[in-house]
Amino acid sequence: MSSWSRQRPKSPGGIQPHVSRTLFLLLLLAASAWGVTLSPKDCQVFRSDHGSSISCQPPAEIPGYLPADTVHLAVEFFNLTHLPANLLQGASKLQELHLSSNGLESLSPEFLRPVPQLRVLDLTRNALTGLPSGLFQASATLDTLVLKENQLEVLEVSWLHGLKALGHLDLSGNRLRKLPPGLLANFTLLRTLDLGENQLETLPPDLLRGPLQLERLHLEGNKLQVLGKDLLLPQPDLRYLFLNGNKLARVAAGAFQGLRQLDMLDLSNNSLASVPEGLWASLGQPNWDMRDGFDISGNPWICDQNLSDLYRWLQAQKDKMFSQNDTRCAGPEAVKGQTLLAVAKSQ
Repeated sequence: MSSWSRQRPKSPGGIQPHVSRTLFLLLLLAASAWGVTLSPKDCQVFRSDHGSSISCQPPAEIPGYLPADTVHLAVEFFNLTHLPANLLQGASKLQELHLSSNGLESLSPEFLRPVPQLRVLDLTRNALTGLPSGLFQASATLDTLVLKENQLEVLEVSWLHGLKALGHLDLSGNRLRKLPPGLLANFTLLRTLDLGENQLETLPPDLLRGPLQLERLHLEGNKLQVLGKDLLLPQPDLRYLFLNGNKLARVAAGAFQGLRQLDMLDLSNNSLASVPEGLWASLGQPNWDMRDGFDISGNPWICDQNLSDLYRWLQAQKDKMFSQNDTRCAGPEAVKGQTLLAVAKSQ
């Protein structure tokens, strides 16, 4: 690891005239090996056979140019509202760009054009309210896009045009109230979708009809009230489903139909008093045992005969159940406060 400042380095002889060039080179080698920061204004540079990785945080200065072999760049915690226009010039080999914890309010449509090999873009914790159309026209290799904890209230399908290889999309922690139809229509390679901690009350019925191999779906911390029977149908290979912390009061009977590989289901902290018979039929079958478990705690369950199907399922899957002591009956009065498992055993 070595240090690198925004200014082009001076010639070795211009720094310390009385220090020999050989000694100066030895000092640079030592800095590279041990990660010594030569100046508070320097960014850190990690060198490898694959290229240079540069990390800049205050009090370092934002780079004015990048080495041609830069593959990883982090410019974080600067509270920038805008980025230098030429930040990425000359860095055509860049693969990862981390810009988290700034105050970015907007991006130029041409910002990513100098880096057509970019695979990861992290914009966590900024102040973006939108993205310019055309931003990703040169980003056909981008696999991971993180827009977590910005100020997005709406999404436009056109903002994401050009993303042909997207596998991970994180939109969590924004202010989204609804999503446009066809948002993911062209994202056939998407594996992870994170929409958690927004203000979504409903979801478009076609939301998941584009991806062909979705594995993780995060919808926790929203305001969803109903889970329809068709939303998850296009994703039989889904493995992790997070619906906790919503306002779900109704789950359709066929909502989980065909989820033959589900490893984890979190329905905790919702408003479920009952669920329809047959809801659990495809979950935890002998050929797939929900090996990472499930959580249905924190719901106001009414433990009457309408839960008989759930009781049978819990008996078979109790070893995979999280928060067993917090999964209790809210009624009727005769069993109020008892755990669902205790009531299930008594049936």
